[in-house]
Amino acid sequence: MVNAFKDFITETGMMMMFLSSSLRLLFVKPNRFSEVIKHMEFIGNKSVGIISLTSLFTGLALSFQVYLGFKIINAVNMVGPTVALGITRELGPVLTGLIVAARAGGAMAARLGTMRVNEQIDALDVMGINTRQYLIAPRIAAAILCMPMLTAIFDFIAMVGSYFLVVHLVELDEAIFLQKIRETLEMRHIMEGLIKSAVFGLVFGLICTFRGFYTTGGAKGVGEATNRGVVMSMVLIIVLDYFLTNIIRLYYIIQGVG
Repeated sequence: MVNAFKDFITETGMMMMFLSSSLRLLFVKPNRFSEVIKHMEFIGNKSVGIISLTSLFTGLALSFQVYLGFKIINAVNMVGPTVALGITRELGPVLTGLIVAARAGGAMAARLGTMRVNEQIDALDVMGINTRQYLIAPRIAAAILCMPMLTAIFDFIAMVGSYFLVVHLVELDEAIFLQKIRETLEMRHIMEGLIKSAVFGLVFGLICTFRGFYTTGGAKGVGEATNRGVVMSMVLIIVLDYFLTNIIRLYYIIQGVG
């Protein structure tokens, strides 16, 4: 137990140094902006389909469950704002983080791990190319930039699903549904989810690139690095969500808006 804790502290320290040294290289010449755009296309654009599908059915399922619960206490008019707050503040950033970490984070770890065991990273070092600047920093930056945009898409499509179920399937009043959301949902609630999603992008980008970059043990090691990177990212996203919620809540209280 003590050794496991020491290993955890050591590894966390190594990750922080890895992150610091990598992100600092984003602002050092030669400029790697084109690499950031390339990875944004992979992380963001290629995740839009799966994010759209999952968000639509999340909105439908959550709205139906909330409707059934509120029907018991005759408060169905509150289905819209309850779903809107739940999606924008919690489910949007968390589910987007989990899905993108599994899809893009796993692919990043596998790609870097394969390059490591095939000695392609060593070859780049020999050629004088800074591998952290070329391979790591653009991936982490792309993950941070893409996550808020994907979360915004998730929020919008989930609310479209909620609107469809509430207005067209259970036939509640459309005007009340929209009016209650306008009265309850504020820009700070949406921003709260977007800020969380950027942090989640940083987390899975860091963990998956770190695992991939330091892969050892051949093909088996690539599989293990990918698996450990994805699992650790998903667990940390859920754990961090709780702490981020409380930190943001504390900020609102200090600002007098909570």
